[in-house]
Amino acid sequence: MCQEAVFLNSKRIGQRTVALSAPPSVLAFANIGGKFEGQGPLRTQFDELSEDSFFGEKTWEAGESAMQKRVLQLALSKAGLTAAQLDYILAGDLLNQCIGTSFGLRDSQIPLFGLYGACSTMGESLALAAMLIDGGFAARTAALTSSHFCTAERQYRMPVPYGSQRTPTAQWTATAAGCTILGREGPGPYLTHVTCGKIVDKGVTDANNMGAAMAPAAYDTLTAFFRDTGASPRDFDLVLTGDLGVLGHEIVLEFFRRDGIDMSGNYLDCGMLLYDRENQDMHAGASGCGCSASVLNGYLLSGMRSGTWKRILFAPTGALLSPTSSFQGESIPAVCHAVCFSTEK
Repeated sequence: MCQEAVFLNSKRIGQRTVALSAPPSVLAFANIGGKFEGQGPLRTQFDELSEDSFFGEKTWEAGESAMQKRVLQLALSKAGLTAAQLDYILAGDLLNQCIGTSFGLRDSQIPLFGLYGACSTMGESLALAAMLIDGGFAARTAALTSSHFCTAERQYRMPVPYGSQRTPTAQWTATAAGCTILGREGPGPYLTHVTCGKIVDKGVTDANNMGAAMAPAAYDTLTAFFRDTGASPRDFDLVLTGDLGVLGHEIVLEFFRRDGIDMSGNYLDCGMLLYDRENQDMHAGASGCGCSASVLNGYLLSGMRSGTWKRILFAPTGALLSPTSSFQGESIPAVCHAVCFSTEK
């Protein structure tokens, strides 16, 4: 066997999981939220909250770009770094051609990998950023993403002024952004494992029921992680999917019940954490790239730093649809990327 193959196989576990030999450290993290995020149960976990949905700009799209630019600045400041000290930025959003990212980061002058994983983008960007560092291709990377309720509604469904009726299974796209700075050395927590998701499509066509469309992908990736590593859900303080909401969360629980595995003790979904569903009219919960990104880069990583949790499996999910595919009657493909955080290498 050639030397390259030996090196590759030393990092691979099973078919889809990578165990990083030099787990990168979280150097810093930051998040930003909008008006409704500031009214939710995690409001104290945000670095900044804005009552202005335009974030000082003339359009909602420019406002989302401003969020991305600002959240990167916040994370860099907390890490004591400048943008020039980053080797790569890995980022994306929900908009066509990822304009929230490209316009928001165009002045950074840092090599950029623009990503589109829909609402799984935080997991995708973290996975690739960590592997760049573990592979020796970078010393420091930034992984970030965002979403905005008004920009997403304008692109995917109806313009906000239309006032269309939302179905009970619909979720509320978070106006939020999150950024994680990873480095070769640091105080932790550390990103130790990556499981790449594959596209799973069970034929769901209802664009207002993302939880049902994405739940099978979440189950597929989590099952692959547990199979590849030999770990079980009980080995983690928390297992979190991205933004499946109430319905998708219950579907994942049921899938694992059929396998004889009870996930109810430590399995949560970021879409159920961001808003107060009893007092905020968010129907099935939160969605959007910024949902899992802001929950991770506030509530979750802060909890790990404070010692509340030692090991977290973070698995955000994304629906890979477009308005064109929906209008053509296409089903909704989905993907889920999982990363493992630990306070120990």
